Amino acid sequence: MEVLHDVGSCPRPDGGTVVTIGAYDGVHLGHQAVITAVRARAAAGGMESAVVTFDRHPASVVRPESAPRLLTDLEQKLELLAATGVDRCLVISFDEARSKEPAEEFVREVLVDCLGARVVIVGEDFHFGHQRKGNVALLDEMGQDLGFEVAGLPLVDADGTAGGDQPKASSTAIRHALVEGDLVTANTLLGRPHEVRGRVSHGDHRGRELGFPTANVSVPGDILLPADGIYAGWYERPDGAIFPTAISLGRRPTFYEEAHASLLEAHLLDFEGDLYDEVAKVRFVARLRGEEKFDGVDALVEQIRRDCDDARAILST
Repeated sequence: MEVLHDVGSCPRPDGGTVVTIGAYDGVHLGHQAVITAVRARAAAGGMESAVVTFDRHPASVVRPESAPRLLTDLEQKLELLAATGVDRCLVISFDEARSKEPAEEFVREVLVDCLGARVVIVGEDFHFGHQRKGNVALLDEMGQDLGFEVAGLPLVDADGTAGGDQPKASSTAIRHALVEGDLVTANTLLGRPHEVRGRVSHGDHRGRELGFPTANVSVPGDILLPADGIYAGWYERPDGAIFPTAISLGRRPTFYEEAHASLLEAHLLDFEGDLYDEVAKVRFVARLRGEEKFDGVDALVEQIRRDCDDARAILST
């Protein structure tokens, strides 16, 4: 996948492009369904396929006080988009000036002049441009004058079908599921285990003292973590080595009366060595239980042993 960051250096393919636009946070099953349609239409018409997305969530500029935490950072989003097989991704720098750009100007500058759009495929609830005035109807109207077709696709569920009463794949639905501790729904709609990334930092070495050394993973504050609790998952090192892991996410109430933020601690089940300062990828596969306060260290250690056994059993299937 070719990644472009400058609208002024767009290739504008002679054969035209089938384009989709969106924040694409999470690159979940709904996003994947849209991109599948984009690629199919491009292949049928001898055109190229492209995704237009943004370097940050537009809400972080337009309404920073209520902007959602992200399911993926930009690096991970581009990796996931590349895995779909799309030809090109244009990453728009979304700043204050871009937030005030009329939808009509965006269409002409990005879709037509930059990518030579012949077909635009988006979700039927898609909005863009200043004050979100751009929508499928506006795209359709402009497409008639500028020479591109428009298709608005309905939301799909985990089976890739629209309609019915199953949860629909949307970034909002996935965020809600994660916050509620419903990892099954979140991972189902993502189409993979939820993953966070961060650097391993020094902690208070409490896990090592208990016999279960952990990697304290510092996740950026704009990335969404699941609800506090104990999880089974996978830990990937920078060299690609992957280890089964028991994950503790929470405020450690057995030791601390108050904690201002949740701590992500990963105990690699089959590993001995130094992980400090490396960037980790932590994937949440299954929720084992909620966070608890124990009467003493012995009770906590016994529960940690059970958690590790449970994590190993889940991850070995």
